[in-house]
Amino acid sequence: MDILESKSPEALTLSLKGRLDASSSGSLEEKILKQIEGGERRIVIDFTKLDYISSVGLRVLMLASKRLKPLGGRLVLCGLQPAVRQVFDIAGFSTILAIVDTRDQAAAKLA
Repeated sequence: MDILESKSPEALTLSLKGRLDASSSGSLEEKILKQIEGGERRIVIDFTKLDYISSVGLRVLMLASKRLKPLGGRLVLCGLQPAVRQVFDIAGFSTILAIVDTRDQAAAKLA
């Protein structure tokens, strides 16, 4: 999996490409936690180019959300492909995490 990072005044955006599974989730977890420790409080994760997510990937997202909440931060997900969205829906994460369609909507949600 590739992780592309971009920063705007609204948020840090991490764009994921490929598969978020047991072999790649460690690198995402490390990157997100390092950013939170470094002071980031508004994070967007763009799933536009992500083909697959496993339960281990879901755990990383839940961990990040739980770390941000007591700090007054927020995690917003965008661009979920239908197969990835289905995993979120089945696991019940669609009701727990903030999910929008586009980066612009994610930025607006964080504003």
